[in-house]
Amino acid sequence: MVKPIVYGAIGGGAAVAVIVIVLFAFHPATTQYALSVEPRGEMVMGVGNVIRVYVQNTGSSPLTNVKIGYGNTSDTLPILNIGEKEMFSPPAGTSMVTVTDDQNVTVMKPISDSMQ
Repeated sequence: MVKPIVYGAIGGGAAVAVIVIVLFAFHPATTQYALSVEPRGEMVMGVGNVIRVYVQNTGSSPLTNVKIGYGNTSDTLPILNIGEKEMFSPPAGTSMVTVTDDQNVTVMKPISDSMQ
């Protein structure tokens, strides 16, 4: 009567070990420092179509001194925590946004005429 319980425990333990190994083997590694930059046009009631730039930390560590550059002007964030997403409004006529930080991540995105 003890043998079926022992075999069941061994089989269950082996199944859990296989599941853990598969999860780690197929789970994509998160880059330590990464940014997502998404400029897009949005309709705002009473204002019309406006451009917004969304900046998100998609890495596994905080980013520091994040600079959102629009050419002659810029916005800055002292820190952008893991998963945090911030919205910015670039000046009218901006055609490109460049986001940099202290961790040497740089993302450049065009702001197309179709957004404005």
